[in-house]
Amino acid sequence: MNKVLKEDLEAIIGENIPWEKLKGRTVLITGASGMIGIYMLQVLTLLNERYDYNIRVIAMLRNAKKLPKEVREREDVEIIVHDVTERLEVSGDVHYVIHAASPASPLIMQNQPVETIAANTLGTFNTLRLAKEKKAEGYLFISSREVYGQPNEGQEFFYEDTYGFVDQLNPRSCYSEGKKAAETMCVCYHDEYGLNVKLARLAHTYGPGMSIYDGRVQADFLKNVFHNEDIVLKSEGTAVRSYTYIGDAVAGLYRILLDSEDMVYNIGNEEGKVSIRELAEIMVDIYPERGLKLVFDIPEGGTKGTAPYTLGILSSRKLRKIGWSPKYSVKEGFKRTLEYLEIEGETDHE
Repeated sequence: MNKVLKEDLEAIIGENIPWEKLKGRTVLITGASGMIGIYMLQVLTLLNERYDYNIRVIAMLRNAKKLPKEVREREDVEIIVHDVTERLEVSGDVHYVIHAASPASPLIMQNQPVETIAANTLGTFNTLRLAKEKKAEGYLFISSREVYGQPNEGQEFFYEDTYGFVDQLNPRSCYSEGKKAAETMCVCYHDEYGLNVKLARLAHTYGPGMSIYDGRVQADFLKNVFHNEDIVLKSEGTAVRSYTYIGDAVAGLYRILLDSEDMVYNIGNEEGKVSIRELAEIMVDIYPERGLKLVFDIPEGGTKGTAPYTLGILSSRKLRKIGWSPKYSVKEGFKRTLEYLEIEGETDHE
């Protein structure tokens, strides 16, 4: 196992979270080969190794080959190849459901808006229905900062009960509107059937396992640095975002699932607030010996396919009150991600 990933997993299970709730339980994870899904999965397998928790892990995904070989060969991991937009049938008990299946690439959102909204709406309905049928003890939906939309003028932070504007007639809203509808489904299942649902709204999350070809700006920057290329900005880079390292985010997700009272929480590192230009500058500075530069090449008419949000940082105050705190700065987190990529080599493809 890559040493960066191993360090992250060790740090997560070292958190003061009531992991014992998972003893002898069955946990279904959709999107199990994605960046978040694979981290969530390998936390559980490490708990089995370290503490003999006997957790049965069901990894649901569309392509089993995307799982690392060492995961595919584990006896405590059951792999189900299935599209969450189709009705789910799983044998035996399912005590926890973690719904992490969703496109996260702007390229997919731009070119396949129907598939994007389906994964979040139909996929959520199918997993909620399964959780109800199995009388699950907990259900966690991985939501997004994008449910908040464009903030009002002068609005710096989004709290769990404040919202901005989303244009539902913009096809790019397939992601944000899909997440919003999915959240409403979760609330309805809680209200009508008493299902213990949790909603985790993630800010921009990055780290080992992310694709450097998915079209997101942070992926483009990583690809540039990994290939020893100058970073080329297609805009002035004034949009402000907050970035959260995957290890910090997954620790927050498990705290929400196992150790929270309320239904909805933001997960975002406010200290990770940077403009796109500042992020590019941080990235070229990670390896100063490479002499990489920041270059501007702004096309006429701007760019297409990116979220039209320029402000609105997630406040994680509510989650911090129950014990969560991020460990990595933006520079430290992206350096760890590059270290992971350097060890793994070129395993990603366009």
